[in-house]
Amino acid sequence: MAILTVRSLKKDFGIKAVLKDASFSVELGDRIGLIGTNGSGKSTLLKMLAGLEPMDAGELERNNGLRMIYLSQQPDLDDSRTIMEQILFDCGETPDSATAWEVEAQAQVMLGKLGIQDVNAPVAGLSGGYRKRIAIATALISEPDVLLMDEPTNHLDADSVEWLQSHLARYRGALMLVTHDRYFLDQVTNRILEIDQAELFPYSGNYSYYLEKKAEQEDSNQSSQRKFAGVLRRELEWLKKGPKARSTKQKARIGRIEDMREKEFRTGQGKVEISTVGRRIGKKVVALEGVTKAWGDRTVVNDFTYEFTPEDRIGIIGVNGAGKSTLMNIITGRLAPDSGKVDIGTTIEFGYFDQHSDDLKGTENMRVIDYLKTVAELVKTADGSVITASQMLERFLFNPNQQYAPIEKLSGGEKRRLFLLRVLLQAPNVLILDEPTNDLDVQTLSVLEEYLEDFKGAVFVVSHDRYFLDRTVDTIFALEEGGEIGRYPGNYSVYLEHRKAKNAAKLQAAKQQSKSSGAAVAPAAAVAEVVAPEKKARKVSFKEKREFEQLEVDIPKWEAEKAKVETQIYHNPPSGHSELQKLTDRLTELDRLIEQGTERWMVLSELM
Repeated sequence: MAILTVRSLKKDFGIKAVLKDASFSVELGDRIGLIGTNGSGKSTLLKMLAGLEPMDAGELERNNGLRMIYLSQQPDLDDSRTIMEQILFDCGETPDSATAWEVEAQAQVMLGKLGIQDVNAPVAGLSGGYRKRIAIATALISEPDVLLMDEPTNHLDADSVEWLQSHLARYRGALMLVTHDRYFLDQVTNRILEIDQAELFPYSGNYSYYLEKKAEQEDSNQSSQRKFAGVLRRELEWLKKGPKARSTKQKARIGRIEDMREKEFRTGQGKVEISTVGRRIGKKVVALEGVTKAWGDRTVVNDFTYEFTPEDRIGIIGVNGAGKSTLMNIITGRLAPDSGKVDIGTTIEFGYFDQHSDDLKGTENMRVIDYLKTVAELVKTADGSVITASQMLERFLFNPNQQYAPIEKLSGGEKRRLFLLRVLLQAPNVLILDEPTNDLDVQTLSVLEEYLEDFKGAVFVVSHDRYFLDRTVDTIFALEEGGEIGRYPGNYSVYLEHRKAKNAAKLQAAKQQSKSSGAAVAPAAAVAEVVAPEKKARKVSFKEKREFEQLEVDIPKWEAEKAKVETQIYHNPPSGHSELQKLTDRLTELDRLIEQGTERWMVLSELM
């Protein structure tokens, strides 16, 4: 049953139509992913649903009493409050209310999962990433009927994204989200809405299902166009023979040919084309020797030595504030180390796609095409041809109206795409991509990934995006405690397997120690190495002991079933919607059982 219905929605910003005639409905339990290129109208659609952006035309029908929360990319928080005060205020609670303690308890747990421990810290001075975490926790605690989320994974580290992903899989209300994280999108959604050239297209399935059906449609469209072109050619040949248009039949045929010539096939979705050229790179890239950098009493890079090569594809990971951007700035010579040596090759030309698009600051009133012409008016492409700056902008999906509009008229994602184009036009041979997935749509990211495969030079990627790292890097540099930098061969998934194996080994060692000493060690402490406050031990009941033993049997069984259900959903989904829904519901139930069972196992383990 629909709880929200949209009919014939229209939106136009003048320089570009956003939605021409969009209609769809949302049911309780829907988890909808919005797909489309930057500037296609994804964020605008969320804002219209939330009542924050007016519609040019159309109807929006909601169930009576429907509760909806919109999570923006940049939440607006009150700097005069503490974190907990902000959450209580946004949840409609006062500190002395009867239910405030329950909200505080939920907030403590959720914020901890999202990497925030001090709930009484002031909001003032918090980074955008931490403000986003507070807004996410508030939205989840409020449990609205419809939750609208715009790039919820931006600025979250991998562990926080994993937790949010599993939590949303159990969310009881309806969910509509925009995200660049394709693993997240694939795991969380059960429906896709694609905005393509101001039209809306629905797909009943997750992101993998969407990709499969989209590919089939593209193949079908191309086949239809080829067949149509063949018919048209034959008809034109007949027409050129100069038949005498005397009979009604011949006149009708001539008329049909004219109609065919005027017919327009709907073109496929606009796709960014990256075809810029690089420049020659020598054998020497950058060599770091004994580099150390500290901010105050905190060391972020400690005695690091490494010689980078032209073939390097390196992913830089670490928690927020670990020093990833600091390391990049040292490598490029933007920042001097406290000690050590940085030697940059003479042929090196860096292309630095920083996460804040600093190059765009102060250009709001500049026309899009003029901004690009500051680099080049004529551009040599990878195939050797020369095109104008305007033609290159069209390949990056900027239509003529947008090219002559001021930059301030572009969406946040379009500004990032424009900045990316400017970086690539400088023909770098070393690319620094600092959080490249923030505000870039999944289509542009896919094309960028393909471009990097053929890029002749070194690539450094600072990112929390698991999919992008898996596609683009073959070595992980993990910034660890004390400024140490761990080096792990392989992509991000390989690194995660290594980390899981390491944690499992720690847990196993802790279990062996507990057996030999007769005292149990809490697995949470063994893995996370967190020292819990000392508690007075009590005797474990027979019932609790049996429960503990049963959980050790049940949790592996649930995990095995979960893997089996996920494989079926994502690689061999049933054709019927009801069967797919049953599997999705079972997956949600298994996630709940595993999480609750693991938490209970940890409590019982600690008691024993």
